[in-house]
Amino acid sequence: MPPTMSAELSDNPSSSERLFALLPCAGTGSRAGTAGPKQYEPLLGVPLVLHTLGAFQAVPRIERCLVVLAPGDRFLTVDDPSIELVHCGGTSRAESVANGLAALRAGGAGPNDWVLVHDAARCLVTPAQIDALIDACLGDTVGGLLALKLPDTLKAETGGRVAATVDRGDKWLAQTPQMFRIGALQAALAARAASGYDGITDEASAMELAGAAPRLVPGSAQNVKVTYPEDFALAEAVLKSRQP
Repeated sequence: MPPTMSAELSDNPSSSERLFALLPCAGTGSRAGTAGPKQYEPLLGVPLVLHTLGAFQAVPRIERCLVVLAPGDRFLTVDDPSIELVHCGGTSRAESVANGLAALRAGGAGPNDWVLVHDAARCLVTPAQIDALIDACLGDTVGGLLALKLPDTLKAETGGRVAATVDRGDKWLAQTPQMFRIGALQAALAARAASGYDGITDEASAMELAGAAPRLVPGSAQNVKVTYPEDFALAEAVLKSRQP
């Protein structure tokens, strides 16, 4: 069923709607400068992705967390019934998410249930931030995403030089999790599958192309995606600062 294109709140969200998390974890992290996939690099002696999973496990409302791995990936093992590993990663993030959604549906999730899609490499997300997104989106007819108002001056470039200063007043940096109904997100991704998911950089962009207007929920500057070699030291420092 296609998503309702209004961003108005529903007065009576169904209490039977379940919450699932989906972590695409099939990438290689080529910009991270690591010998293997960046999501398995140790932070404080623990693989990065386990810090990410720990935040979702601390949110009781989330029924199950599905981790989408690359075919043949045998690095990650878990002994927790609330975490499911599926080896159906695709050649792109969008394909991995689409395959993961199909796995959720095959496992009993319904089209009106909610899914929170989160970057495995955003290991600094907190349970409080996840809960804030859920609280903001449960009654919404579309869903939404964590995002951060652009804090810096934004420049447009031509030939390596500044062409213009862009008004940042309405600009946000998209983060994850991004929360949408499973059926609506499946339909939005399926509509772009034939084009190789052209134009889809995250789940919100898929929903936008389907005509929806996702809700922006203020996130945190600490909810960074570990991408470059220097990001590991930053992430480890933040995680260390949170220890008792």
